[in-house]
Amino acid sequence: MKSFRLIPALVAAAMLVGCVPASKEDTEIAQDKQQEKAETTIIPNISIDDSYYKTLIPYKESASRGLIVSNIYTKYDIKEAETGLMRLSQNEFDTDNYFFQEGQYLAESTVKDWLARSSQEEDGLNPPTTDSMTPEERATKAPIYLAHIVEQNYLTKTDDNKVKLGGISIGLAMNSIYYYQKEQYGEYYEEPIPEAELVKQGKKMAAEIVSRLRSREELNDVPIVVGLFKQQARNKIIPGTYFSYGVAKAGQNDISDWQAIDEEYVWFPTDESKDVYREVSKHFKNFKQDVDKYFSNYTSVVGTGFYKNKEIQELKIEIPIQFFGTTEVIGFTQYLTGLLIKQFDNINVEVSITSVNGPEALIVKKANDGEPYVHIYEG
Repeated sequence: MKSFRLIPALVAAAMLVGCVPASKEDTEIAQDKQQEKAETTIIPNISIDDSYYKTLIPYKESASRGLIVSNIYTKYDIKEAETGLMRLSQNEFDTDNYFFQEGQYLAESTVKDWLARSSQEEDGLNPPTTDSMTPEERATKAPIYLAHIVEQNYLTKTDDNKVKLGGISIGLAMNSIYYYQKEQYGEYYEEPIPEAELVKQGKKMAAEIVSRLRSREELNDVPIVVGLFKQQARNKIIPGTYFSYGVAKAGQNDISDWQAIDEEYVWFPTDESKDVYREVSKHFKNFKQDVDKYFSNYTSVVGTGFYKNKEIQELKIEIPIQFFGTTEVIGFTQYLTGLLIKQFDNINVEVSITSVNGPEALIVKKANDGEPYVHIYEG
């Protein structure tokens, strides 16, 4: 087992990436903005690992960045709508040859117009309603399907030391439940939206969005990836996932081939009886019982598993504790590290130990790795 290290909280996050190659000078280039004067930008020479895109400096926020907080129900869905889109974008834009930038082509006003009902805005993508429709009729016949639009840009380096747009990814966050009131200030009611209807409406909206993007000269000849994301209910503590995606190849005005995505987040401990969760659930319960047996003054042990194609990819465990002594934290962390090796030998696991003072320790164990990486935060 690797030795424990005391790491100041402010620098620990930077060290979580593990070992990186010896530092090289970053590359300063020009970003082609199709303007008279190109903007100077920097490409970092070091990447965390192959699953992350390099991001240009200075960092540019999305033109519609603030809308995601008000349009998507939970912080879990907010994060996954963005990181999940980046993950599926790798199917079209590899991390070796493309650089990431938040979306720069859809203005906040544009996104707002597109999210509106077509009876409210000419460009609205959500279904129209009439004044004569009751709240129940709106819920069953014309719910709000599309909650938010996420845009990401992927840039490539040119021979003359510039970067240009190489592709766009669009994430359509779809509502799985329509919430409505029968009267002003009244109780909220829920109307589940069938999965088949989400697929139908999502693909229809995707086709329209691709057509609108293609009408812009600067977007006429780049690949456009569109992913359909299913939001969870408001009270869920795990995120939804992307369930389908398609690509309009460079110059094409439509998406010719949609691919199903089999991804799922699972909360542990779980009472689900599905075989796909059973083995991990058994080991998680054994892990929790061992913690319960030897350490009584902690709050709980909970975990979130990420599954892809019915196989678990990662398990993140959170353990809030009530004791504060450094030696106590070290002893607890040592014990947990041994349990991880015993119970989760062939799974990628990350354990976060926190207290009212903030993060106390972090354990990262890769599948089939007998030497977990351990951080004890100091100060």
